[in-house]
Amino acid sequence: MRDAFGAEFDVPQGYLNTPSIGIPPGVAADAVAAGVDRWRRGADTPDDFDEAVALSRQGYADLIGVPIGRVAVGTAVSQLLAPVAAGLPDGAKVLVAEGEFTSTTFPFAAQAHRGVTVTEVDLAELPAALPGHDVAAVSVVQSADGARVDLDALREARERSGVPVVLDVTQAAGWTPLRLDWADWVVAAGYKWLLSPRGAAWMAVHPRALERVIPVNAGWYAGEEPMQTVYGMPLRLAKGSRRLDLAPVWLAHLGAAAALPYLASLDLAAVQSHCAALADTLLTRLGLPARGSAIVALDADADGLAAAGVTASTRAGKARLGFHLYNTVDDVERVLDALRPRRTRPCR
Repeated sequence: MRDAFGAEFDVPQGYLNTPSIGIPPGVAADAVAAGVDRWRRGADTPDDFDEAVALSRQGYADLIGVPIGRVAVGTAVSQLLAPVAAGLPDGAKVLVAEGEFTSTTFPFAAQAHRGVTVTEVDLAELPAALPGHDVAAVSVVQSADGARVDLDALREARERSGVPVVLDVTQAAGWTPLRLDWADWVVAAGYKWLLSPRGAAWMAVHPRALERVIPVNAGWYAGEEPMQTVYGMPLRLAKGSRRLDLAPVWLAHLGAAAALPYLASLDLAAVQSHCAALADTLLTRLGLPARGSAIVALDADADGLAAAGVTASTRAGKARLGFHLYNTVDDVERVLDALRPRRTRPCR
């Protein structure tokens, strides 16, 4: 058990796999366990989960710096981006970063039958490449290696070109401060850095972008008063971003209702400093340049790290490690001990 930033985490030594699965604070895990207990006893009704969904929606809004009215709830990044992709005109040109996580790109690539094309460019070149495209989609922090898009340059390019921007903050929200009220769509899955169960995801939609979206996943929960839209025609959707809501995964939102408000209450600049400092300490101790990201990709074998008590993952042929608020310098030392017999080359 570790105490970190005012919460308890039942996280094992050497756990550096948050980019794959985040470890919840005890209160979030307890909330889900209590929900499972109520479920087995038939103690809940659908209305009983409304508060949890509202709390998680507010927590996400606070973490990315937008009004709660912009936030839709869903289950996964790809599901939430499908309505954005469906709303593109035939023949649209989509700009993405090379090597981008496919939940961010495949919804757009799946529109190829309508002549939609997806162009990959180097992450550093993406802001300058916006003109001439119909939309750009990029992760704020790249999944494979923790590289960070230049948000200031991207915002300036969006304002100058008028090209709408999709931001995926799945690998950024929860460990770094974000103020993204300028972006057209901001999407995230909750089960990584947001320390929530899988099955909870959110997307903020700027008012100017709402009419660009086709609610292809429309269901009963997308109505203004969901319990009044469970039967019959005609189609009647909420007026704002809630028209994109998918019926929530109840147990996932019970955990998210505890985890997201907790994260939003923290000094995220301090969290970022903590996480990036640990990652940079590892890099500099290995003779590599600091990068200011919580995610590190190394030329190392994840299986070999596992044998030394380090939980990591393999992505794009590299060992990927992530440092969250519950990690300590002891985790850095464990990695160094595992790698000491080898030379480690930087990822490019």
